[in-house]
Amino acid sequence: MTILNARNLSLEDVQRLFGFQKQYNDSFSNLLSLEPLTDTEQQELKQIQNDFDRYLTAGKVSEGQVKFLVVAPLLRLAGFYRYPIEITLEESIGEIEVEDEDIKIKGRFDILAASKAKHTTSQAYFWILLIESKNSQIDIYTGLPQLLTYAYKSLDNQKSVWGLTTNGISYQFVYIQQGNPPVYHLMPLLNFMESPRANDLLQVLKTICQL
Repeated sequence: MTILNARNLSLEDVQRLFGFQKQYNDSFSNLLSLEPLTDTEQQELKQIQNDFDRYLTAGKVSEGQVKFLVVAPLLRLAGFYRYPIEITLEESIGEIEVEDEDIKIKGRFDILAASKAKHTTSQAYFWILLIESKNSQIDIYTGLPQLLTYAYKSLDNQKSVWGLTTNGISYQFVYIQQGNPPVYHLMPLLNFMESPRANDLLQVLKTICQL
C-alpha cells in the first residue's frame, strides 16, 4: 500500500488518480445570481484591502497572515460566521482510497465552511466552500491539486462543491461536480487589489454563503 500526502500531488497526478476533467467558465453569472454590495460592505472591503496592502508593501505575507488578514475578514463580511454555517480549520480529510490502485491519500484542508442545517446522505454536514491558502509569493495554482483532492472526498456525499485557492492577492474559484468523469470548472480569476474585482469577490462569497 502506497500512502501519499495531498500536498505533494501535482495537477497531473490528481487528474490521473481521480479522472477529473477541466473546464473553463468565463462568467460567474452562469452559476450564481450576484447581488450588489451595500455602501457599508464596500467600505469594510476597502479597509481590508488597505490593511492587507500595508503588509504586501513590507514584503512577503505568510500563509497564516493571508488567512488572518484577508480570508477571515472576507468570510465574516460575506456571512460565513453566522448559523447554520460552521467553519473548520486544519482538519484531516481521513483517507482517500484510489480504485484500481494500491494507493491511499491523506491530507489536511485549510478552511472548510459546512452547513449544520443540511446533511448529505451519509449524515455528514453539507460542504459549502473549501479554501486552500498560500503565502503571497506562491502561485495560487499550486494549491489546486490539494483543493481538488479534498473536494473529491466530498463528492462521495454530495453532487457539487465550491472551492477557492488564494494567496491573498489572487482568488481562483473552482466549481467541482460529481460525474463520470468528475468535472472542475475554473472560474474567472479575481485580483483582490483591484477594487472592481474585490467587489466581485465579495459578491461571489456572499452568494455561495446563501446557497
